Amino acid sequence: MYDKDGKGYINVADLREILRALDDKLTEDELDEMIAEIDTDGSGTVDFEVCFNICLQMLKQLQMGIRAFLLFASKIWNFICFVFRKQVRAKNSLLSRSSWVHKCLKFCINVFETFSRKIIQHQTVKYDVLPLSPLSKHRLSLVRRKILVLDLDETLIHSHHDGVIRQMVKPGTPPDFVLKVTIDRHPVRFFVHKRPHVDFFLDMVSKWYDLVIFTASMEIYGAAVADKLDNNRGILNKRYYRQHCCVRYGSFNKDLSAITSDLSSIFILDNSPGAYRAYPDNAIPIKSWFCDASDTALLNLLPMLDALRFTSDARSVLSRNLHLHGL
Repeated sequence: MYDKDGKGYINVADLREILRALDDKLTEDELDEMIAEIDTDGSGTVDFEVCFNICLQMLKQLQMGIRAFLLFASKIWNFICFVFRKQVRAKNSLLSRSSWVHKCLKFCINVFETFSRKIIQHQTVKYDVLPLSPLSKHRLSLVRRKILVLDLDETLIHSHHDGVIRQMVKPGTPPDFVLKVTIDRHPVRFFVHKRPHVDFFLDMVSKWYDLVIFTASMEIYGAAVADKLDNNRGILNKRYYRQHCCVRYGSFNKDLSAITSDLSSIFILDNSPGAYRAYPDNAIPIKSWFCDASDTALLNLLPMLDALRFTSDARSVLSRNLHLHGL
């Protein structure tokens, strides 16, 4: 908001969100104390310049690495864009909607939003795989190569089709690829967005495990998505679809025993606990993904997956995660 002199202010509620984004370890009491020190007159608004200086000081204290800084910068920029859009849409906005100034600013916002998203999506990703020692190689040779079962929707990708009324993805976000399939003799277009770092993730885990796609989606759709993710690498050749699921408690259940009878050497990565209800000891939960460009859930799993291949029975480790499934 702006006063008659054009001086900018930010609401205290919005400032709280910025401070929380800077340091998610801040408690509500600590936030209240910080706000009280800034909003001395109790007006509920803070000068933009004061807000900027506080954020800059916190940023220096955090001593974040390059990647963390980019993630933070993206979040702050998205927030600034949100605040600005809200202001220019207000009835008492200083800019006329029809003015060329407003149009130029709106164009700049769109450009910078796209740019910040690309920075996050395309920055170099590394996972240092150290050469195995002779002892580690021997240990690995004593256990069976395991099977990693992967779900598709909201685990590796998110998609929506022409008939969706309310999209989870922000309007204007370009899909990674578009699929055209025929369902019940009707052509349908699916706009597919890949979870951040999914290509790198698949490349890494394919070296450690035999990969299997198991989706509750129809085969005509699931196969097309799997083909795109495989990208002629030959790592996602084994696939299971809706017809291979069992319907229990009103949801599709994935039967891991249909893939192998040795349950000590198989586990599934799925965002839906109901899908592996019968096999909680053979599952790794992952949060559902829709549109967050800063998501790192797949990268965060790599150290555990790297180590899990050395176990003789995956259930000996995964059974300790039962409290995470929400079953």
